[in-house]
Amino acid sequence: MLFNLLYPLAEDFRIFNLFRYLTFRTGAAVMTALIISFIVGPPLIRWLRSKQGRGQPIRDDGPERHIVAKQGTPTMGGFLILLALSVSTLLWADLSNQFVWAVLLVTAGFGLIGFADDYLKVTQANVRGLPGKLKLILELIVAVVATIWIISFQPDGLSHHLALPFFKDLLFDLGLFFIPFGALVMVGSSNAVNLTDGLDGLAIGPLIIAASAFALIAYLCGNVVFSGYLQLHAVPGAGELAVYCGALVGAGLGFLWFNAPPAMVFMGDTGSLSLGGGLGAIAVVTKNEMVLGIIGGLFVLETVSVIVQVASFKMTGRRVFRMAPLHHHYEQKGWAEPTIVIRFWIIAVILALVGLATLKLR
Repeated sequence: MLFNLLYPLAEDFRIFNLFRYLTFRTGAAVMTALIISFIVGPPLIRWLRSKQGRGQPIRDDGPERHIVAKQGTPTMGGFLILLALSVSTLLWADLSNQFVWAVLLVTAGFGLIGFADDYLKVTQANVRGLPGKLKLILELIVAVVATIWIISFQPDGLSHHLALPFFKDLLFDLGLFFIPFGALVMVGSSNAVNLTDGLDGLAIGPLIIAASAFALIAYLCGNVVFSGYLQLHAVPGAGELAVYCGALVGAGLGFLWFNAPPAMVFMGDTGSLSLGGGLGAIAVVTKNEMVLGIIGGLFVLETVSVIVQVASFKMTGRRVFRMAPLHHHYEQKGWAEPTIVIRFWIIAVILALVGLATLKLR
């Protein structure tokens, strides 16, 4: 909004020329989201605690320690992230950019689904929430609409194509099949983050890392000079998503202040579904769907651990892990919660660096 209002005045007031620079607006988005989080966080957490009573219901089949240690902690803290992220993005992004609105649609849409799920869990005092099939159908509807919106504003030679990391010219034309593919990327990313959100600070840390990586990717893909030098697939307008990513970093850091062990609030599905879906949408815009699987590799590992566990138990009656998702396996082995969280963050950093390396190794 500030870009649209103030940049046209740059000819008369040179200071407004700053709004032309994505780097300035991305940095401003980080700080704005962080400040909003620090201001809104404490009263919001007090309000959630007063309304939720016993807080987020704890799984009976989860680690026994959680029943005691995490009982009474309020959920829906993802609303704090969404508020800071949305306000900051709307303030600093170019609102004439359709990619910004498409990503915000996914973020808000998945956030509403997550909110409904969290609300049912709290009000009904159980861990079920929305029926799984209904949740998946709603996510797919939002994701399909967003994918169609995104490809309608991408270059004709890229809109229905799948790009592969490490190959500069290799593109697969999926035709209309790209629509379900793009939707699955968003839904898969959303639910992978949701599965990872099981320990204090575990999900938000890798989300901040992934958002930082995609801020750079969006900036490079939207810049004709840099995308040409690195031989990336240029997507005009994609650079504006760096502002969204910056806002996500700031909002994530602000939330982590309250979510660090021992957590004062959980993000819940309100946060995990929306932020994971937002990252998936950015990957679809920038044509880096496969790179998302590398940068968000920690989320992929957590998801695969659940799939392997379920498949193994159904086919053989045996469990591969002591408990799934993967972070619970290490809890059962006796690792302290902060140890698991910090080591998983380290893995997320390594995977993000590998993902960024694919931009050059082509």
